Amino acid sequence: MNWITNYVRPRINSLFSRREVPENLWTKCPECGTMLFHRELAENLNVCTNCDHHLAISPRARFAALFDGGVFNEVKVPEPVADPLQFRDQKKYPDRMKAAQKATGEKEAMLVAEGEMGRTPVVMAAQDFSFMGGSMGMYVGNAIIAAAERAVALRRPLVLFSAAGGARMQEGILSLMQMPRTTVAVEMLKEAGLPYIVVLTHPTTGGVTASYAMLGDIQIAEPNALICFAGPRVIEQTIREKLPEGFQRAEYLLEHGMLDRVTHRKKLREELVGILRMVGNLPAPVAGDLPAPGPIPAPAPEAAEANPA
Repeated sequence: MNWITNYVRPRINSLFSRREVPENLWTKCPECGTMLFHRELAENLNVCTNCDHHLAISPRARFAALFDGGVFNEVKVPEPVADPLQFRDQKKYPDRMKAAQKATGEKEAMLVAEGEMGRTPVVMAAQDFSFMGGSMGMYVGNAIIAAAERAVALRRPLVLFSAAGGARMQEGILSLMQMPRTTVAVEMLKEAGLPYIVVLTHPTTGGVTASYAMLGDIQIAEPNALICFAGPRVIEQTIREKLPEGFQRAEYLLEHGMLDRVTHRKKLREELVGILRMVGNLPAPVAGDLPAPGPIPAPAPEAAEANPA
């Protein structure tokens, strides 16, 4: 009886009992509805394996895929005054900040880093849309200025990934002031003769498109990204007309001259490396982790005579 009680019954219970399944193992594609296993989705850079829809990706995951070996150093960003307006809607502003920090594991809506991409030194900044909609507050302004100053100090190009719903209303006019501040930061790069490349991701809207997001020397976007100042619903309600198909999407803007390229996320690293080396007057990138081949030696005179063209 003890053998049945102590061994057989627990064994049967273990076979038929309901196992606890960890949360967030699957993600539903918002475009086609396919359930995507989280590991496969991460390995595919948060691009749907069924319909190729580009889901949001965190700045850290993006940097890990872009920098050589996934190695980068964070650039310190000056801390702004916390809750300067003592703003409160349904929650206090500090409470919203704490909730966003807990949900994302990040301090704020932008991450700045430096490292090498394809053996090309570069400074990068990326917005995190999951942090309060990537909204542009004083910290984001400080981050862009810090990125520009670091790029100028190191004589490196700056690549910025935008993803925002606009200015942060909890900081009011102080948030809107980041538009001219970040414009001045971009001007610092241009005066120093350094490339500034912007990659617009879904969505990039509001005051961000009225400042640093549209000032790049080269403008690239991810497929089907929404890029606008006022959203399509606002425009339709204002003019009371139906907008064209794909209006304000990356492909539409490319056709109308607002962008230089629309590039798939999995091909973005290769394209950025090629552009940076070209504008930096550097040798063309070489596939793999091998040094660039040397010049091909001219054939000896004897060989040339033995093998006439």
